[in-house]
Amino acid sequence: MVAGDWYRYRSGPELAEMTTSTQRTCRQITALYDDDQPAAHALFTELLGSVGAGADFRPPLYLDYGSRLHVGANTFINADFLALGGGEITIGANVLVGPSARLYTPTHAVDVAERRAGFERVSPITIEDDVWLGGNVVVCPGVTIGAGSIIGAGSVVTKDVPAGVIAAGNPARVVREIGPGDRVGLGVV
Repeated sequence: MVAGDWYRYRSGPELAEMTTSTQRTCRQITALYDDDQPAAHALFTELLGSVGAGADFRPPLYLDYGSRLHVGANTFINADFLALGGGEITIGANVLVGPSARLYTPTHAVDVAERRAGFERVSPITIEDDVWLGGNVVVCPGVTIGAGSIIGAGSVVTKDVPAGVIAAGNPARVVREIGPGDRVGLGVV
């Protein structure tokens, strides 16, 4: 699976085995989590393409290609996270991912015959540092969300979002910039 190239996602045992294995590991992580968090975190780290120091999550997780997901340092992924498709997904450092977030990298063919034949292609998703995705956010294929931005709960992000803004809605649109007036005086630098 190369970004932009069409392929048949239902046409071979290799892709099916990759997704089955990844989904099995996700279930193991969920089963382990309550009784042995260090073991669950170790499996999480082994499953993903890369995991930064201090990254944390809450199960359940739903992935089909764990090796394509990269999570930065001190990022928190809340429960019921879903990342689909073989496209690269990069989540930067210090990102907050709300519950039931959905990240989709595949796009199916528009033509009915081609879609029926199982053609799709993937586009990467990039979530830069210090982003906050609210609960139930959907991020569509090929989207980049700029550093420090906030995506409101329930939003569907279909296009790139610049750095330092609040975006919300379906489709998500920039509501406003984040600025000095947003600081509430909690004594942090």
